[in-house]
Amino acid sequence: MSRTPLSPDALEAALRAIGAERYHILHPFHRLLHDGKLDRFQVQAWALNRYYYQASIPAKDATLLARLPDPGMRREWRRRIEDHDGDGSAPGGVERWLALTDGLGLDRDDVTSLRLMLPATRFAVDAYVHFVRDRSILEAIASSLTEMFSPEIISERVAGMLRHYDFVSPETLAYFTPRLTQAPRDVDFALDYVREHARTVAEQQAVLGALRFKCDLLWAQLDALHHAYVAPGLPPPGAFRRPS
Repeated sequence: MSRTPLSPDALEAALRAIGAERYHILHPFHRLLHDGKLDRFQVQAWALNRYYYQASIPAKDATLLARLPDPGMRREWRRRIEDHDGDGSAPGGVERWLALTDGLGLDRDDVTSLRLMLPATRFAVDAYVHFVRDRSILEAIASSLTEMFSPEIISERVAGMLRHYDFVSPETLAYFTPRLTQAPRDVDFALDYVREHARTVAEQQAVLGALRFKCDLLWAQLDALHHAYVAPGLPPPGAFRRPS
């Protein structure tokens, strides 16, 4: 480990290198999903499990909001919660994800009750919420920087699914459209904060570690889906199963 802190530009380059190596756009399950290699049931399993991640984002953000030291930062982070929970006048990301699961033919209670979710999904998502709650503000903000890479995966996901699956439509995938503008906006704030406040070697190693952790938990969720629903195809007891 270097004894000399990186410049802000070098730190940003190191963060982006983590995404190039570890972001889940590279995962085999992602490739199957977006290349049209999954069937309707397997896509349903992805959407059902991913709901817990989507629904937990505002709870995760609320734990950080409570610790932010000034009104400007709190206003900035509160916007993320409204993006996912809605503001009362328009649906947020969580409701739009439920429109996706509805469109895929899933029973909404099966989704929101979480009773059919993979245990590994719960463990990974809970670990993220706990990380943001318990680690430093700097690490918590850095962990959100997977959003640097999300426009690429969203564009690929939407285009691939519309091209390959006749059971989805632009309306089904409407969750993703606002994220193409929300995510870059959120990155601008978070990346500026990390560039400014990660000044020492220890702080920079912490933010790099936070981004690796976030990439790893996203990867772990797809590992679990691949194991349960692709190969070897062994869903654990109580999890979502193919109709007999």
